[in-house]
Amino acid sequence: MTPRSVHTRLTLWYTGALLTILVVISVLSYSLLAWSLSQDLDRSLLTMAELVRDASRDEPLDVAEQWLRELLDPEHQLFQLLDPTGRLRLRSRGLRGDQLPLSATARRSIVEGRPGFETIAMHGQRLRVVTLPVRRDGRLLEVVQVGLPLRPTERTLQRWIEALAILVPLSVALAAAGGRLMARAALKPVDEMSQAARRIDAGALARRITVRGSGDELDRLAETLNGMLARLESTFTEMRRFSADAAHELRTPLTALKGTLEVALRADRSGPEYREALASALEEVDRLVRLSEDLLLLSRSSAGPESPAARVDLESLVLDVAAVGARLAKDGGVVVRVGATAPVSVQGDAGALRRAVLNLVENGVKYTPAGGRVEISVVEERHGIAIAVEDTGPGIDAADAERIFEPFVRLDAARARATGGSGLGLAIARSIVVAHRGTLSVERAATGGARFVIHLPAGTG
Repeated sequence: MTPRSVHTRLTLWYTGALLTILVVISVLSYSLLAWSLSQDLDRSLLTMAELVRDASRDEPLDVAEQWLRELLDPEHQLFQLLDPTGRLRLRSRGLRGDQLPLSATARRSIVEGRPGFETIAMHGQRLRVVTLPVRRDGRLLEVVQVGLPLRPTERTLQRWIEALAILVPLSVALAAAGGRLMARAALKPVDEMSQAARRIDAGALARRITVRGSGDELDRLAETLNGMLARLESTFTEMRRFSADAAHELRTPLTALKGTLEVALRADRSGPEYREALASALEEVDRLVRLSEDLLLLSRSSAGPESPAARVDLESLVLDVAAVGARLAKDGGVVVRVGATAPVSVQGDAGALRRAVLNLVENGVKYTPAGGRVEISVVEERHGIAIAVEDTGPGIDAADAERIFEPFVRLDAARARATGGSGLGLAIARSIVVAHRGTLSVERAATGGARFVIHLPAGTG
């Protein structure tokens, strides 16, 4: 089954809502009209009953009868006058020898001394009847009854139902047609956005959806889509650059490895010469392995912590990293020490956080000259926790403060090759920190070197 379009669903919802409203209004209007007609009829009956009462009281009976028959419609306005015993004294010609019945409701109203209204059936038609007792000094003198046929009222209500039966479907049909047109017109910009978005692919991410400038929800949707496209374009650009840089980094050791093997195979070599060639080739293989591991780690760290979040004691983590860093720095004459620490902890992946801090320590050790130092500290801040790694190296210019966290960026390529770096250490560290909802920044230390600071929220995890 083909799913309905949005404007079709909107039209159906609008039509259904309107139909419900019209049905409710029709029922209410019918009820109000019926109640209003009933009230008008009862008031007319009471007025006629009072007229009969006054005529019988002020005029002789024969004169009152003649006057009432001239004043009232003899066929439709029925009346009769009874004495206290129920004997008929006066009636209209329309009764044709009959008289209006004294029902239990009528007798009760006579006893209570108030007008009583009821609906009866007589000669195949329904009548609305009022019974009005006439009392003087607490004594019942006579009873006036007046009746009117309900046929005119019923005919009016029937015509109203017939009118509603025509007007409601017609209104719904016109509203459905108008609603469909309005829904189509309202959603036309969305269709245009959809078509524009379909034309945008990986090769044309620079295109944008037109913003009409009306400032409405559709403009906000277009701006949101354009923002998403801008982020996609930036991501694709970074991916292309990353792929190109990764290919370049992989090609360099592969080229060196191939050259070493080709030179070794060009002529017969002695055993020591072959061992030297194989040792050189093994160094390039190790470099390839390290680069592959770093690329894999960068990919995993960007996706978030691999292990379930657990409580990580940062003071113990810093002490462990300092011990490893001290062994790495021993041959270079660099001292790795622990500064201020606090017994703090966060929720996260202990292995990933250890790798991030260790990468910062390794970076400091690489670029700190002999006799220098690298200091690690962890302190509790107002809104979280800070882990700082400070060295006494050459420092980093403010213009390069963000570039160093990009993959394969090395400010000193010659030194990086000498130390075996791939340019991924700081990128991996930042990816791990960001995955833990933290930030990693660099600033110039008081000693002139670089000071890397990891800020983690207290509820990391």
